[in-house]
Amino acid sequence: MVKKKEIRVLIVDDSLQVRVLLTRLLEEDPRIVVAGTASDPYEAAHMIAGEVPDVITLDLEMPRMNGLTFLKKLMTQHPVPVVIVSSFTKERKELGLTALALGASDIVTKPDLSGPDDIKSYGARLRDAVYAASMQNVFLHRISQKKILPQRNHPPGKPTDTTRLILIGASTGGTELISRILKSVRPDLPPVLIVQHMPGEFTNVFAKRLDAECELTVKEAEKNDRLLNGHVYIANGFYHLIVKKIANDYVCDLNPGEPVNRHRPSVDVLFNSAAAFAADHVMAILLTGMGNDGAKGLLELKLRGAVCIAQEEKSCAVYGMPREAVLLGAANHVGTPGKIIEWMNNFA
Repeated sequence: MVKKKEIRVLIVDDSLQVRVLLTRLLEEDPRIVVAGTASDPYEAAHMIAGEVPDVITLDLEMPRMNGLTFLKKLMTQHPVPVVIVSSFTKERKELGLTALALGASDIVTKPDLSGPDDIKSYGARLRDAVYAASMQNVFLHRISQKKILPQRNHPPGKPTDTTRLILIGASTGGTELISRILKSVRPDLPPVLIVQHMPGEFTNVFAKRLDAECELTVKEAEKNDRLLNGHVYIANGFYHLIVKKIANDYVCDLNPGEPVNRHRPSVDVLFNSAAAFAADHVMAILLTGMGNDGAKGLLELKLRGAVCIAQEEKSCAVYGMPREAVLLGAANHVGTPGKIIEWMNNFA
């Protein structure tokens, strides 16, 4: 039997207490080995010159050089998967999205670890992020930043059929891909609902950034939001996003229930909510990400008549969620981001 390769992690954080805690939590997973720790980017750069790790956890606020500057240099010289592990004030949440745009795989906030249950759940979230990052195609991310999908000028056309919905689920590698897709689709799409796995502290900032970039109106989903054509609704990172039908309107609902597939919001929860009453008027798309969240929900939608799409392997940062959907036979179509844009525009 072939022994599975260990994931070698370098922890970069100026706090000794944090370095010790992260080491303990990561090494609870036998697949992960902490190969070293560094108190600042200069020490980290010296260690990387000797041996490049599989994954780096990186704080953003450090002496001598901040994490964003180091991340930018790292992606140019040694493109290694990076998980941002940092604290974010209200005014500095945009730094997390900037890190993702520069090539970071994920963000894990430093929580208030007030009890053993908090530490246990935080450790699981951290290990999941590191494992997902170890599978990420970082070189693909660098290429994709240079080859932005072309924007098209679409005529407004007639008002879209308001009975239609487009649902999108994504995880690792999804934030920048969603940005590029939304900048390239026509502005009169049916309502678009998106579950992107990310900490709840960032989903509102993510929605505002997308709104500034796109012709579509983008907002973080709120309870009882009436779904409108030309609008995009980003799942609040603290709640499951559910679509409901009230009279002749579709509306958003937020559910604070337990995580599903270890995620809240969960793609499966969104997909299953639409499958209950609107499947034959739905296009559902499963993009890059680790795990299987969304695969069963996509199958349920397909069985009820929805148009179901999975991103093809070569363009995925992590070919996990789309792969599980394909294996289940849940996708009517498998395609590149460019084809997905075409299908979305045609659906309108």
